[in-house]
Amino acid sequence: MYKLVYKTRFFSNQIDDKGASGLGSTLANCINLLNLTLDLGYNQIDAMGASGLGSGLANCINLSNLTLDLNYNQIGVMGASGLGSALGNCINLSNLTLDLAYNQIGAIGAQGLGSALANCINLSNLTLNLAANQIGAMGASGLGFAIANCINLSNLTLYLAGNQIGDEGVSGLGSALANCINLSNLTLDLASNQIDAIGASGLGSALANCINLSNLTLILSRNQIGDEGASGLGSGLANCINLSNLKLNVNYNQIGAMGASGLGSGLANCINLSNLTLELLQKQFNVLGFANQIGAMGASGLGSALANCINLSNLTLNLNENSIGAMGASGLGSGLANCINLSNLTLTLNKNQIGDKGASSLGSGLANCINLANLTLELYSNQIGAIGASGLGSGLTNCINLSNLTLNLSENQIGTMGASGLGSSLANCINLSNLTLTLKQKQFICFGL
Repeated sequence: MYKLVYKTRFFSNQIDDKGASGLGSTLANCINLLNLTLDLGYNQIDAMGASGLGSGLANCINLSNLTLDLNYNQIGVMGASGLGSALGNCINLSNLTLDLAYNQIGAIGAQGLGSALANCINLSNLTLNLAANQIGAMGASGLGFAIANCINLSNLTLYLAGNQIGDEGVSGLGSALANCINLSNLTLDLASNQIDAIGASGLGSALANCINLSNLTLILSRNQIGDEGASGLGSGLANCINLSNLKLNVNYNQIGAMGASGLGSGLANCINLSNLTLELLQKQFNVLGFANQIGAMGASGLGSALANCINLSNLTLNLNENSIGAMGASGLGSGLANCINLSNLTLTLNKNQIGDKGASSLGSGLANCINLANLTLELYSNQIGAIGASGLGSGLTNCINLSNLTLNLSENQIGTMGASGLGSSLANCINLSNLTLTLKQKQFICFGL
């Protein structure tokens, strides 16, 4: 059989229903088509066009790999359901990427799409983007339970940001995904969905049932999970015994000291965790009430918890604008010092008022990370003076295996003495091969800004 691969891009070309349907009818004649990439984003395709396109693709009986981009059209409820029903006939489909963001498909459309995809019995890899589609709680739950019927699914990426799914929707989605027993890689974007503590805790508990899950990316930014939700999420994830790679974004969620410590304590039980990216950003302008404020106690608690992640080799931690202060920086550094296998670290602590004491203590803690080879340290606008810069440098000198260092100390007050002391210390990093050092001052220093 002749294997045909077809890739084309028609985005932003004012293609309407007639054009989409005609394209589908044409592709239906490509009986040997195995791989298809079709970009129709930013056009004027409605329900009829989406259904017509789907009907055509249903005749591509040998299709195994499909990437279909229909974002920013107007396919609506009927279009999503019709497209799904048609794709359900592609019985040999194993890899599917479907982008339907901003299409007003609603709850019924999401459920219909999911139910149809459940018929793709050979589907192993699915990426589905339904961002900003008003699917709500019912749509999220229905979509989840339908996808759970894809028994061979091992890799799943769901983009559901901005859909107002709430606690009920995220709990239903989590319960459904718990039935995906073969799922090993999961990316779940649930940003801006009005999720509270109950929803976050329920999601964590549900994911614990995905016994083969090894790679998880979870985005929960701009919700309101709070301390209780953060702790509950951590407790649930602690039971993901095979989890080795975790990226967790809980930016702007009203998380305080107790939530940060609770989340860390839960993650400390992920005994096989080797790669962790954790984002706990504060919101610069807290006009919507989403701010995190973990403080010194939260940072110290998080550090102590991470110290128990004995297999952790790669860590990215973003705690910008969380008022952790000197005590929090010291506690965090002390905790990280116990991560004996840590080789790659990105630590972002901008605008946290850590001062000289915090910078020096952080350096002393990192000095114990003897296997650290790659370090990115963002400490701009932290009231660090000459003593802090020199102390930080002295600590880093002990990182004997350090080869790549990116250090941002902009908008501090290290002065000539601090710069000289820092430079002298870094000169003793004998294995350092790549250095990026940023020491910018604010533009209008004459006003003391």
